Formats: sequence, C-alpha cells, structure tokens
Amino acid sequence: MCGIVGIVSHQPVNQSIYDSLTVLQHRGQDAAGIVTIDDENRFRLRKANGLVSDVFQQVHMLRLQGNTGIGHVRYPTAGSSSVSEAQPFYVNSPYGLTLVHNGNLTNSKELKEVLFKRARRHVNTNSDSEALLNILAYHFDQIDKDSLTPEDIFTAIKATHKEIRGAYACIAMIIQHGMVAFRDPHGIRPLVLGKREDSGKTEYMFASESVALDTAGFEFVRDVEPGEAIYITFDGKLYAQQCAENPQLTPCIFEFVYFARPDSCIDGVSVYAARVHMGERLGQKIAKEWQDLDIDVVIPIPETSNDIALRIAHVLNKPYRQGFVKNRYVGRTFIMPGQAQRTSAVRRKLNTISAEFKGKNVLLVDDSIVRGTTSEQIVEMARAAGAKKIYFASAAPEIRYPNVYGIDMPTKHELIAYNREVDEIAKLIGVDRLIFQDLEALTLSVQEENPTIKDFDCSVFTGLYVTGDVTQDYLDNIANLRNDSAKKKRAKDATNLEIHNE
Repeated sequence: MCGIVGIVSHQPVNQSIYDSLTVLQHRGQDAAGIVTIDDENRFRLRKANGLVSDVFQQVHMLRLQGNTGIGHVRYPTAGSSSVSEAQPFYVNSPYGLTLVHNGNLTNSKELKEVLFKRARRHVNTNSDSEALLNILAYHFDQIDKDSLTPEDIFTAIKATHKEIRGAYACIAMIIQHGMVAFRDPHGIRPLVLGKREDSGKTEYMFASESVALDTAGFEFVRDVEPGEAIYITFDGKLYAQQCAENPQLTPCIFEFVYFARPDSCIDGVSVYAARVHMGERLGQKIAKEWQDLDIDVVIPIPETSNDIALRIAHVLNKPYRQGFVKNRYVGRTFIMPGQAQRTSAVRRKLNTISAEFKGKNVLLVDDSIVRGTTSEQIVEMARAAGAKKIYFASAAPEIRYPNVYGIDMPTKHELIAYNREVDEIAKLIGVDRLIFQDLEALTLSVQEENPTIKDFDCSVFTGLYVTGDVTQDYLDNIANLRNDSAKKKRAKDATNLEIHNE
C-alpha cells in the first residue's frame, strides 16, 4: 500500500506535493520521494527511506524546481526496504519517463523476463513498479515518433494493460509532453482527479485519496475510472479514454475498513460514513448475539475504529470512552515492515487510562485483526489496567488469506484466523468473548454510500482473487519472499544501490 500524487501547475509544485504526501503518510511510512521537471526539461529527484518530514529538508525542496511533479510514500510489499526501491522510478528513454505506482503486480517475474528477451531492458531491483515503468516505456518506444499525440499515449496504455496484471494506480510524467494517470481494470486501488483555477488557468492534480486534494487547495472532480487513462499536457489540456477491455469496479474493501483516512471520499464513498455504517451493523449483531453479556463500557482501539465504536455504543446504549491514549509520533503498526518493529511499537504507541478499565467489563473495538500480536498486547494492557472482563469486536470479518494487491499480508500462516475458529482466536489473544463482522454486513456498509458498486475485492476474507490469475504456486512464492524471516534476510544482505540524491 502506497500513496501517490501528481500535479500539473503554472507555479512551483514542490511544496504542494510535500504537503499532499504528508497527509497521505498513513499509506506508507517506509520511504518517500518526489520528482519534478525543471525549466530545462530535466528530472529533479529526491527519494530516501523515512517519513516525509525526514526525507525532505529545505536544501532538497529548493532543488525540486518545476511546475509539474509526482510524489510517493512507500509501504513495501514487493521487493525490500532498500532505498533503491523507493519511488519515483525513471528511465531516460524514450523521451524521459518517470512513474509512481500504488498496488502490486501479480506477474512481475514474467514481465522482467519478457523485458529482457524482447527489449534487452534490465530491471535493477525486485520492485514490480520498476518492471511496470519499463513495460510502459517499451510501448512508448514502439510508437517511434518525436512527439506523442494523446491517441499515442492511450495506445501505449492499452498495450500496457494487456501485459500487466494485478492492482495498479499509476501516475507518470513524460518530458516535453505531459502527465498521464491510469488505473487497473478492476479499480482495486483508489485514484482521484482534482482541479483548481489560478489566474484564469486550470491546474490539475491526481492523488490516492481526496484528502490530498483538500490540502493542496484543489477541488475534487471525480475518481479515475477502472481501466481509464487521463492525460494532461503541461499546458493544461485534458484528455481521457477508457483503455482496458471489460473494466469493472471492484475496489479493495480494506481501503474502507482500515487504510483510507476518514475524511477521504473514494469511489463515491465517504470513508467516515462507511465506518459509521459498519458500527451500526456490528452493534446490531452484538445486541442480538450477546444479550447475556453485561458490557459496562465501549472503548475503541485508536484511531481507525473510533467512529465504529461510537456507533456501537449508541446501538447498545452503553457509555463510550477513550481508554487508550495514542502517541501520534509512532507510525501505524500494521504497516511497519517487520514483526519485531510492529511488536515493540505497540507499547510505545498506546497507553491506558486506568480509570476507564478498573473493575469494568470492557468491550474493545478494532477495525480488524490481522496477525493478532497487536490485539494480544492491547488485551494484556487492558488486563493490567484492571479490566474485569474483556470482550472484543472486529469491524471486519476474519482475515484468513494473504493479500496480493498491495497489502502486506504475505502468508496465511502469519494470519491468526487462518484455519482457526473464533473461540480459538479469542483464546490466543486472551479475551473472554470475540465477535467478527459478517462479510455481507461489511459490504452493505460501503454500498450504502454508493449502491453502484456491485462487488469488492474481499480476497483476504474469502480467498477469491478478482484478477483470476492467482494460483497456489504464486501464493507459495510470495509467502517465501515476503514473510518476516525473508524480509530480515533481505535487509541484512541487500547489496543493490543505495540512492540518496543528496
């Protein structure tokens, strides 16, 4: 999972991209990067490991000159945490091309082989995003013209769609031409378009979430459609075309459960409103199935579940309390790259208000349970604070299967719900009772905001992958590549280029 942004303007964009990446920081905390095009048609690039505020100092911002640019915050799923795999990536030929990508390709290994055999193109990292960029560059190369028309751009995107598989929301810049954004035919990962008027000129912006548009002062126009490409010339002309065969919107439902900010609107859905609906339905299930439980207080595990827990408390007619205080200077534990980091961060991230737990039967509410280690530690903290009984409600169903579309759920054996019943999970995390949201209730919670969405990627709950190309061999391969042991080894053994662009 990553956050991407692109701006075509008539004024310097470095600060606007920086500000936008800052509000998308929740989508990736491993690395950040910005590339701009200066007045001499040169890429100006800065990328490094770390948070946005750490990567970009004043000296870097001053060097990022130009009125157009793209940016990226990275959360590693494919490849490693090496800075050489941070984005944006760029290639000098043809034209000069740079790209940022959110998602994950399911056929990147085959693509790298094809690139070398067909075009002698070398992919220097393990990143699927670098492979994607080179596939796109290859198809631009086939046009063999000094100047590209909008139709040429769309022809290259169409050819790229036919070769790549998986989840991808991308923004690319082409020297002396413009910026193009495109989304996979299923629309698994979000991408929105915004605009603003400045001195009679129209400026455009793409971003993973609408909240980035708000921050930069752009008006939300619409979502980029599944399979669609939108091309904007550097002088502000916009062209759009459907470039995929049989596109169908099936967004990742986990965006609404966990990843996206509540103040974002994605695919016509207010994330905040969807979470309120999740709380309403989960509260109704608790009221129906737990009539025998004496719940004294409802406490969210901050922050994604706050709105969900508040609605549950309303449905149950129970007090809602903030029992945990969050240290906002610790990142989101779920998207940290290693298990050791996730484990050590929980205690630094949360502290209890003992008065809200002591002697009470507490209902803890979280958005989901993935590996279970965070939930177990939080339950231990609640016990230590004096809770008499602890009940636990998850706003998402049991996560039993790995995700292959850009979320770091690499192996089923690392998922606490895999091959286990609810009572077993409850025992492992140390709660007296455990309840999960039903999948139908979850999907209806999102569809209530946009009934035109007929289906979602719910693969982490069902094991059914919407792209239809995910085999057991592929799942076994990514399990070997992406489990925590493999990540530790890659971090230790990494020998590829460390590019800091100081």
